[in-house]
Amino acid sequence: MVTDGVGRQGMWMRLAALWGWVWRSAAAVPPLGWLIGAFCAAVLELLIGYELAIMLYLPKVPPLFGATLLFQNPLLFPATLLFDLLVYILPVCAVAFGTQRLTDRAAAFLEHRPTWLAALMHLVLMYAILHVWTEASAYRLQVSKLVMIAVMLTLSLNVINGYMGEFSCSHPGFMALGAYAASVFTLVLFTQDRLFGPALLPAALGPFCYPLALFIGGMTAALGALVVAIPSFRTRGDYLAIISLAFMFIVKSAIENIEPVGGPRGMGGQPNWSTLPVVFTAMALCIWIINNFVRSTLGKALNAVRDNETAADAMTINTRRTKMVAFMFGAFWAGVAGGLYAHEVRHVTPGGFGIQMLAEQLAMVYFGGLNSVVGSVVGAVSISMVSEVLKPLGLYKWLVIPLILILVMIFRPTGLIAFRDFDIKRILAPRKAALKRRE
Repeated sequence: MVTDGVGRQGMWMRLAALWGWVWRSAAAVPPLGWLIGAFCAAVLELLIGYELAIMLYLPKVPPLFGATLLFQNPLLFPATLLFDLLVYILPVCAVAFGTQRLTDRAAAFLEHRPTWLAALMHLVLMYAILHVWTEASAYRLQVSKLVMIAVMLTLSLNVINGYMGEFSCSHPGFMALGAYAASVFTLVLFTQDRLFGPALLPAALGPFCYPLALFIGGMTAALGALVVAIPSFRTRGDYLAIISLAFMFIVKSAIENIEPVGGPRGMGGQPNWSTLPVVFTAMALCIWIINNFVRSTLGKALNAVRDNETAADAMTINTRRTKMVAFMFGAFWAGVAGGLYAHEVRHVTPGGFGIQMLAEQLAMVYFGGLNSVVGSVVGAVSISMVSEVLKPLGLYKWLVIPLILILVMIFRPTGLIAFRDFDIKRILAPRKAALKRRE
């Protein structure tokens, strides 16, 4: 019995050592290498994915790495796993490790260049991967765009619930204001619509004015946030949560009773202008601007207000103004995300901006991690993908997602990745040691 225990302990130690070696080897590869590998895998799937799926007796190319097929037919698990291994895992690893010497030198080159150049190169590669991967199906394209919109929502909510330290429940209301304001702008000016009649301007001008529609949606949400902030920030404690929750229901009820915008039936027929380049660009700008905001002087003042409002006030920080600016800033990006969402799904109803949407947004924020730009991205992508994968389970998915959150709250109370922002220089710095070893 003692020998068996020692043997099992030795096996676990060897597995831990193997995992440590794999992790260190993967960490030594620059992000550029993994992105190049992912691009090659996406191209490979586009070229031979259909034929390989037929050979493996799969009904189609797995839309989301095969995860959705498993709930429809669990017997497809071995074939799906083999497909992912041959198309994704092995090619990505082979290209990433095979080009490591080249990407190490590229990382060293970029480290001594302006930060925007490295960021732009990584963003171009990420967009290329998404563009090729979503060519396989319209379903992938829509899921990808909705995930990117969720990233924007999670980041904007984290500004309030994380960096500001308050608990706001009004984000679905801000999103609804942005969605309806942007929709009214595009439908009135550029679309023949049943609610608003003939278009006032040529439809060809619409895509060029679409950023203005998103800005109007964001500003409408920011003005709505001002309505919440004026009474809320005169008080302390949990009053913001109560007032913001009431605001969400007020917005929902108000839109349901405004017939010119469709009332409870909603508003449809929005132009399909939330294309992949537009949504990707909006998400990248949102991440960049919010990342700079939380690292700025105002962001540091916001952290001071969160930690101790009385001490921050004594340090001459205008706490009320700081909180109002942050609250309106977060609401602005929620409104922009709402405008993008309306022109992606092309039909919005007041009932879609309710408690269920609030629950999903809060789950993304607290799962990814408070006070973290990286955590918000991880939380939004993770919860969105899990929710999409569990769709075949219907309402039962709301038993799985809360269970995941409970486990995270027990073992990681601050979320998966808390208190971390994006820093391109810090991402490239660890590759110096690997480059020196090769030299």
